[in-house]
This record gives sequence, C-alpha cells and structure tokens, in this order.
Amino acid sequence: MTHVGYLIAGWSISVGAVLAYAGWVLLRGRSLSRRVPENRRRWMMPDD
Repeated sequence: MTHVGYLIAGWSISVGAVLAYAGWVLLRGRSLSRRVPENRRRWMMPDD
C-alpha cells in the first residue's frame, strides 16, 4: 500500500478541522454581535 491514503486522510482531517473552527468563529461572532447595544455598534455606523 502506498502513502496516498495517509496523505488524503491527513489533509482531510486538517482541512475539516480548520473549516469547522472557522464556522464556529463566525457563528460565535454573529451571536455576540447581537448582544451589543445599537448605540455601541461602531462597525455599522456610516463614516462621516
């Protein structure tokens, strides 16, 4: 057996873990942004 199976498994696990972490960070950021009062949301204010 060649090492291709190990390479594919290693890359799949690594990429899957990074994608899962990115998804968790995005969902967590969205849930936290809802908790910020409207008058404190600086990133949503227009630039004057």
